[in-house]
Amino acid sequence: MPWSWRYEGTDGQPVAGPAETFGSQADAESWIGQVWRELAGNGVTTVVLLEDDRVEYRMNLLPAAER
Repeated sequence: MPWSWRYEGTDGQPVAGPAETFGSQADAESWIGQVWRELAGNGVTTVVLLEDDRVEYRMNLLPAAER
């Protein structure tokens, strides 16, 4: 089952981002660890890890002081 990220802005609405898919959760998490600053700089405030269509978890990209 493929893993992917969904990107959201401050209002919780979808934001365009890379359409990457990964073979494992670990690969997806490693990738987001490398690109999260770039995504945040492009208006992504939250990422959602998906396994197929199932939500594994949500993660805020903003520093605590900016939430």
